[in-house]
Amino acid sequence: MSLILKSVDCIACEDTRNTRILLDKYDISAKLLDCHKFNEKERSAKISEILGENGTVALVSDAGTPAICDPGSVVERELIKMGHKIVPIPGASALTAFLSAVPREDEFFTFIGFMPRTKQKREEIFEKFKNIKCIFYESPNRLKELLSDISDYFGDQKQIAIGRELTKVFEEIKTDTVEQITEYYENNILKGEVVGMIFAETETEFDEIQVKNDIKTLKKQGFSAKDISKILSSLKNLPKNKIYELAAKD
Repeated sequence: MSLILKSVDCIACEDTRNTRILLDKYDISAKLLDCHKFNEKERSAKISEILGENGTVALVSDAGTPAICDPGSVVERELIKMGHKIVPIPGASALTAFLSAVPREDEFFTFIGFMPRTKQKREEIFEKFKNIKCIFYESPNRLKELLSDISDYFGDQKQIAIGRELTKVFEEIKTDTVEQITEYYENNILKGEVVGMIFAETETEFDEIQVKNDIKTLKKQGFSAKDISKILSSLKNLPKNKIYELAAKD
């Protein structure tokens, strides 16, 4: 990578201050051009101008890979329209690094980027991709809220995996139930960008008649609809939200 950065005429980067730290470390003095999510289209014209004069431009992001939940996709689209060639160079990616360290039965998955911020939008994602492994990015400030939403929707025993600080000193990858991972982060430091996976739903038969009978039994013992949904989802590995809907009706 350092050889590429030394050879180009210009480096388009997300933040010139951050990139300069890297370049100084490797004694690289290439010209820098700021190119972030607020000016990508504008910068595309400047990059095209450099390329049109037989120059070369490298596109980098502060971390990870450009255009993968980082600025770059707009620049790529505009430059391709103008007839320029994009040459990918393998580099750091939380997505692929994470997948290589998490056990999976097959290679099928969907990547949604950063999770939506509202519970309603998250539940739409859960419903849409419940039958396929769902990979996501998340801020550490919002992870506990997301874990709570996953538990509410799928139940405490839902299998998930969480990775943070990948390729760094305090790298951590955990695969467990949402209940256990939530408990872990209640007692341990949660810092650094997060990548996670919600495992695909297993084929568990939902016997509505039996569930309703269980609900009646628990209600007679004084349990609330919320408590019943937690108990049955944990014992029978059934979706908590569906049990709650039945318990709230009766």
